[in-house]
Amino acid sequence: MKDFETIESVCTYCGVGCDIAAEVFDNKIQKIFAYKDGVVSEGKLCIKGKYGFDFVDSKERITTPRIKKSFLAKNPAIRNAISSSLQELDDEWYECDLEAATTASAIKLKEIQEKYGRKSVCSIGGARSSCESVYLLQKFTRQTLKSPHVDNCARVCHAPSLKGMKATIGEGAATNPYNDIYDCEFMIVIGSNTTEAHPIIANRIVNMAGKHDNLATFDVREIKLHRVSKYKAIIPHEANLLVLNMLAYVIIDEELYAESFIQNRTKGFDEFKEKILNDEYANPDYFNNIEGYEYLSKMIRKVAREYALKKSMIFWGLGITEHLDGSFAVMAITHLALMTGNIGKQGAGLMPLRGQNNVQGACDMGMLPYYEPDYQDAKEVGLMTPQLVDAMLRDEVKAVINMGEDLTHIHPNLNKVNRAFDRLELNMVQELFMTDIAKKADIVIGVKSAYEKTGVYVNAMRRLHLSQPLVKSDLPDDWEVTKMLDNKMGGDYSYKDSSEVWDEVREVAHRRFSGASYLRLQRHRKRGLQWPVYTEDTPRLHQLDFRTPDGLGEFHYNQYKLRGMIKEIIGKTLTGYHLTTGRTIAHYNNSAQTRKTDTLVDRYSEDILLVCEDDASDFTSPKVILKTEHGQTNPLTIKLTDKVQPKTLFTTFHYAESNINSLFGDESDELILTAAFKSVKVEVINL
Repeated sequence: MKDFETIESVCTYCGVGCDIAAEVFDNKIQKIFAYKDGVVSEGKLCIKGKYGFDFVDSKERITTPRIKKSFLAKNPAIRNAISSSLQELDDEWYECDLEAATTASAIKLKEIQEKYGRKSVCSIGGARSSCESVYLLQKFTRQTLKSPHVDNCARVCHAPSLKGMKATIGEGAATNPYNDIYDCEFMIVIGSNTTEAHPIIANRIVNMAGKHDNLATFDVREIKLHRVSKYKAIIPHEANLLVLNMLAYVIIDEELYAESFIQNRTKGFDEFKEKILNDEYANPDYFNNIEGYEYLSKMIRKVAREYALKKSMIFWGLGITEHLDGSFAVMAITHLALMTGNIGKQGAGLMPLRGQNNVQGACDMGMLPYYEPDYQDAKEVGLMTPQLVDAMLRDEVKAVINMGEDLTHIHPNLNKVNRAFDRLELNMVQELFMTDIAKKADIVIGVKSAYEKTGVYVNAMRRLHLSQPLVKSDLPDDWEVTKMLDNKMGGDYSYKDSSEVWDEVREVAHRRFSGASYLRLQRHRKRGLQWPVYTEDTPRLHQLDFRTPDGLGEFHYNQYKLRGMIKEIIGKTLTGYHLTTGRTIAHYNNSAQTRKTDTLVDRYSEDILLVCEDDASDFTSPKVILKTEHGQTNPLTIKLTDKVQPKTLFTTFHYAESNINSLFGDESDELILTAAFKSVKVEVINL
């Protein structure tokens, strides 16, 4: 009997980017594990990484391209061009071959641009695909289609981290490797349910907090990290900037800042200092006015002192970025590091916990409307996704090429998004399954999953891992679909394999990737390499200079604006319920992959609404509907708990049928349009 083959690769789920190994027999994954010497995994995987591989062999995979019958009825010329390839699938779809699917797409793209102009098409997605595929999609859109409109899922997650860090230190990426946690003397986690969303990083944090009692955790509800925290801070909704500015106030007021570091490596501190000391919202005493949260006045002072006087790191997630002031809050986090010198050295730095497995790489590759690869300013700035949705409603954007982003599930204001997509003349989707957006598509092309292809992925700490196929597949890779489209649109792409695409990336984005050849990445498959990679890689950024034009870190003070829950508490008008959303460890985002594994579904089979036990009298039925002016959910099962505050609700958004994101409107970060997913006031309807 043939032995198992063991193949090393990288996990397909979150931005932690764990190194994995798979036991494969007869072209089927039997088991996934991690070697103990894996630099990221340290030999441990979360439940998704360990068990969530059944999707690869799912009977629901899209193995043959599909074209909607209604699309062909509206486009008889396209139907005539590909008629010999069409095979009846069901009442809604034909199946066809890849040649026909890309031909149909190319014909329609040409027609749309001739009728509506070059900017009438856009490309969205790619944060779940490889760097090679993302790079080629943005290049194809910008150069072949000559449209500036490209974007990815960073728009609904960490775009404010990029914006805020770019403005202050010139680089929107994590400054340190994960293992610097072991050299850290104090840690702040704010707006991140790390044990659920980034478990393998949480392992390190919990380990150190247990040994040294050196963790402060800020969140709007009690999370598992609070159990091991020295400072267990539950804060009101939308209070992040308020709290962060207060931490800075204490450091300045008590003169705990690093004078020599500020003098030698920053600018703008004196103006910043004057503004913050004269800001009524920055003094921690302000919390004495907020009933139920008065204890934070003293706790914030204690946290600020420990952070300033010790070698410290700050970790944050979407609980920071998915707010009206997300970019400003990230700037406030960076200010703390700048004024204390907690940056540019081992065990001290900033760690934005990225979401998707390659969202860092997608941004690095230029899949953003205002940056080309290597974060070079775009020659022509395109529209961000919310602006693209508005342009669809104005009939200015008529075609979308979608690479693996479930726009009609994970984006806000879903009723509006659906109306916008109904007006498109072409919605082409590259996917593994018939996700919500695929069901609404005109053309769907099934592509290889991460476990079936070779490609580079960049994790949350800038570490590049080269994936290799765990199993063989006849499906195309995303970049191969783009290559076919390009050739049919008059382009000359001739890449033979992904390595040729990557070699071009190394030339175009040479500031970060010039030394990261496939050969080196193969040699260091478990370790990976942290960009920028030249002759060596770079574990820590900003050791000598910041990546600003003059090398100096910058202070940009932004005052907290009174609103929402805090305004209601102060005004004695707190009524109704404020909802926040997040993830659970068993599922990933739209759960397209994790729902194919029974053990994960059994653990979490629906989106559950967590309700404070003190509010039980308002919930008279086992299921409720949540409603706002923008839309309403489908019925949600409630669970009473002591882990959320009164008048606060929490739910996940993994199941499209829950319709959670229809509750959110266009409220977003004022600089970068990331949706305000972390707080919305809702009406509760008992069933």
